[in-house]
Amino acid sequence: MELRAATPEDIDEVRSVARASLSSSYGHALDEPLLDDVVERWYDADELGDDIVDPDTVFPVAVADGAVAGFAESYVQRRRERVGEIDWLHVHPDYRGRGLGSRLLEWVEIRLREADVASIEGRVLAENADGTGFYESEGYELAGEHTVDIGRETFVERRYRKRLSTAEATRRESYETEDGETVYIAFEESDRGSDAPFYAVYSDEEHTERYGYLCGACESLRVAVDTMDRIECQTCENRRRPTRWDAAYL
Repeated sequence: MELRAATPEDIDEVRSVARASLSSSYGHALDEPLLDDVVERWYDADELGDDIVDPDTVFPVAVADGAVAGFAESYVQRRRERVGEIDWLHVHPDYRGRGLGSRLLEWVEIRLREADVASIEGRVLAENADGTGFYESEGYELAGEHTVDIGRETFVERRYRKRLSTAEATRRESYETEDGETVYIAFEESDRGSDAPFYAVYSDEEHTERYGYLCGACESLRVAVDTMDRIECQTCENRRRPTRWDAAYL
């Protein structure tokens, strides 16, 4: 088995691994048409190509028997500190149990350490016992839970974190709106944007009353959300990339 950086020529096989992995992990909870839709929206060939050639993205593949058998993608988010976020980690069902997930994670962690992140985070649905067990066995601690809607169902998503340093937080925790209202930023709640993350904004310090989003690219609070749940900064046109649930399908 070989580990290497992904290339544009791997895109079709990466999509195939994602589909097989999703079906194996969630075929009991999600129907096939929904899984097909997930692959088309979240593993779009053009977007994968952009990610693979992006120098700020860590995108290894595991090759076995001449084909891609697993892959991972991660990148650095600037919150109150530098955080390495694992977007996904998939292993084809035929190759599970052989340590591919651990080797892919090791590759990702090495590159993120080189990028001087303070911690690494991954998200996984509680439905995926193998995925939650994987993070726990790799030294990650449960850092939080929230619910996500998939189709017409609601699931619990768990966020796991591994601390790498005790770097000091440098991001502002509160901002003032144009109307003079003080709002509070939850840097641990973020959505990946085309240029920078979007961070959840609340009207209270306890983070119970949602206000909107802060654009990580220009620090503007002028962020619009449409009826299709698309997010766009009205100041710099940073846009939210498609939401992806469950980074670990092992």
